[in-house]
Amino acid sequence: MRIHGTVQAIPHRSRALEGNALGDPAERDIHVYLPPEYEKDAARSFPVVYCLTGFTGTGEMLLNVDPWAPNLPQRLEALRARGFAGPMILVMPDCFTRLGGSQYLNSSAVGAYEDYLIEEIIPLIDARLRTIREPAGRGVMGKSSGGYGAIVHAMRHPEIFGAVACHSGDMYFEYCYLPDFPKAASGLRRHGGLIPFLKAFDEEARKTNDSVSILNIVAMAAAYSPNPASETMGIDLPFDQETGEIREAVWERWLAHDPVRLLPACADALRAARLVYLDCGTRDEFNLHLGARIFARRLQALDIPHVHEEFDDGHMRITYRYERSLSHLWDAFGR
Repeated sequence: MRIHGTVQAIPHRSRALEGNALGDPAERDIHVYLPPEYEKDAARSFPVVYCLTGFTGTGEMLLNVDPWAPNLPQRLEALRARGFAGPMILVMPDCFTRLGGSQYLNSSAVGAYEDYLIEEIIPLIDARLRTIREPAGRGVMGKSSGGYGAIVHAMRHPEIFGAVACHSGDMYFEYCYLPDFPKAASGLRRHGGLIPFLKAFDEEARKTNDSVSILNIVAMAAAYSPNPASETMGIDLPFDQETGEIREAVWERWLAHDPVRLLPACADALRAARLVYLDCGTRDEFNLHLGARIFARRLQALDIPHVHEEFDDGHMRITYRYERSLSHLWDAFGR
């Protein structure tokens, strides 16, 4: 499906990412979708949505051409054709790392990806493009790890984001991560440790589901429990690599990043938002539907207006749900 707007790739060299511990590139393209009205009305400013991809994703992947699944700009334009959305700028940052992702957080073991997003990308976009430069016209959305990044940054930065949509976001860590600890511990031990595992992963011609599952836990440890003093890539794993026993002090550091745990201290930020939207499939393979239900119930207990939806599906290939969030985001900007 041909789009009527335009897509740009804005090159940017990040100071925040320079010298990151993983050696990932500091120079990256920021992909941006501009609605057709952007070129036609030079005096008009537009609401902007920052779109965060999930684990193993890059911003450019939201532009993928798939005959069976429209990409993000195509979905927005289809919504507009049906009268369910209006002209918005979509920004698709690249926060991919050697470990598959950053959780959009600052970490000594990964890089300063929160600074990259908040202190570099957003000011750059506001300086380059005609955006509405206030929370009333700026939203954030994402799926899986991107959903995690979206809800966490909406809680942490209400001065930046006035609307948030979280699709199948990582939350209630006891259910979404803990079940994979035994597999990760066994896999790392089988490879002889973290560094040999990463070497083997890099050399795999085809990345298997088992390998990606192990990598996911390693990436989360790098995001949630970095330790510059650790001899193993500056990362504290949440379990003993020999026995698999949970290291309680490290696990508590993970839990401190859980949106469910963060919510009480950030309730005012979400209460002030124009939109708090979350959804999840009822057959989510990582139990994130339970996390979303817990989070929604706690929002209700705190009298925070929100939209919580469930749908009959799992975790994969659910980009069709973006049509729900884009429509809600447009309504929020209109208010």
